Amino acid sequence: MEENNDIEQNFNKIKERKTLIVIICTIIAMFIEIYCGYRTKSMSLLAEGYHMITHVITFSLAYIAYVLARKLKDSPHFKNGTEKIGVLAAYTSSVFLGITGIWIVVESLLRFSHPEEIMFNEALFIAVFGFVVNFICILVMEGKGHFHHHEYKHEDYNFKAAYYHILADVMTSFLAIIALLIGKVYDCIHLDAFIGIVCGLLILKWAATIIKHTVKILIDIE
Repeated sequence: MEENNDIEQNFNKIKERKTLIVIICTIIAMFIEIYCGYRTKSMSLLAEGYHMITHVITFSLAYIAYVLARKLKDSPHFKNGTEKIGVLAAYTSSVFLGITGIWIVVESLLRFSHPEEIMFNEALFIAVFGFVVNFICILVMEGKGHFHHHEYKHEDYNFKAAYYHILADVMTSFLAIIALLIGKVYDCIHLDAFIGIVCGLLILKWAATIIKHTVKILIDIE
């Protein structure tokens, strides 16, 4: 049992460092997009840059949870350990993820009824830049929300929630690139809105899954 705890702590330290690297990458990308947005007077680029702030908050929340869990692991105030700190962070992150999914679906539906002119070249630049940054973050995190050691398995919802935030952006950026390329060639603006609805619903599904599992842990439901 003690060996399993040591292995878990080592894995948590690794994931803590990965989360910090992702925070740094996201902050750099955020400042680049905001700076370029003001330089080019592009509202789309500015909006994407400020959207990155929500990711910085989410990843910072995950990182703080790891730090607190590590520093307070021997505290007598936590009779059942510090695992629920990460679970609470995962729940909070998933709520933000769910709100993002709802916003994407609503905005996409509005685009169907009130289509707006799309600046395809500018939008493509944003989508490609966002895809590259988030894909690098995916490689850093390796997409592992759990680890195995012989018969022992622990699901890390804190890491998983942070990972889903990045995965959501990678997916939406990739599909947006395809939609924008097709839209530019065939002058079709509705495909972008349709892709937005599909992505938003998938993001909502991810968020609901993590919320369901974390709520069970937080209120001790079998």
